[in-house]
Amino acid sequence: MNWSALIRQAHRWLSILFTVVVAGIFLALGLGQKPAEWIYFLPLFPLALMTASGLYMFALPHIRKHRNAGAAS
Repeated sequence: MNWSALIRQAHRWLSILFTVVVAGIFLALGLGQKPAEWIYFLPLFPLALMTASGLYMFALPHIRKHRNAGAAS
């Protein structure tokens, strides 16, 4: 498995984790329970990793195009 596929797969799993955590917080709030304050910080870790992997995946086609243009000349 190459790095691009590994990062893409990690991004998918992180998005699932992020969604579950946020849904759990909203579910707890909907049931009238007040979660501890630190619970609200739980989505930030997967969100930070998703930001990094998303920026990588966003820039990857541009990097590849630049590499292929340099190799062709």
